[in-house]
Amino acid sequence: MFSISTEGLKKHFGAVKALEGASLDFSAGLLHGLIGSDGAGKTTTLRLLSGLLRPTAGAISYRKEGRAVPFAELRASLAYMPQQASLYPDLSVAEHMEFFRELYRLDAATFKKRSEELLEITRLGKFRERRAGQLSGGMYKKLGLMCALLQSPSVLLLDEPTNGVDPISRREFWELLYALAEQKILIIVSTAYMDEAERCSRVHLLDAGRLLASGEPRAVLKERGAASFEEIFIRGAGG
Repeated sequence: MFSISTEGLKKHFGAVKALEGASLDFSAGLLHGLIGSDGAGKTTTLRLLSGLLRPTAGAISYRKEGRAVPFAELRASLAYMPQQASLYPDLSVAEHMEFFRELYRLDAATFKKRSEELLEITRLGKFRERRAGQLSGGMYKKLGLMCALLQSPSVLLLDEPTNGVDPISRREFWELLYALAEQKILIIVSTAYMDEAERCSRVHLLDAGRLLASGEPRAVLKERGAASFEEIFIRGAGG
């Protein structure tokens, strides 16, 4: 299993300090939540962890079974689902699966087994021929997750996967994440929904690029003497 940690991680875009000295520990096989409002630094953090951005300062460490490994060793086991629409509206669910099969270079037997499993757990099996542009918001996000999971990743980075999704689809999406967490996949999911913080094994609260708190959700609330995560953010913002 893989784990990731950062030390004093910073990312500046000119005068904009998107991330300012965050030290984070993403323990192996757990469901971690990056919690914060827009502009908190969540997307920047995920892009740094996935190698899409280089840090301005600080360090990122990757470990496999407790030993330090280079990012190159993790890369093939990592899947990243961005917040922005990244699917092709004119391609069907089945065509997306075929496209990612070619991208990941999966053999026929592996692809058949994996795709059938994913179509079942996402409940998209009866929508194989529907184009992505005709899917509901929740179904679209499930298709994106399914494409990311086709390669059987050990590390899954999800950038606000439930943003703009109806409550029922949000609940179903989290059920999928729980099922994946049971497979001991390291999952890091970002969200601006405070109620989703309590669904995570560990939370990391970001505000304007700075880390407010990390830990098990109930322990963080108790330590901060707060009744809710909203209260912690209000205090952190000086309210």
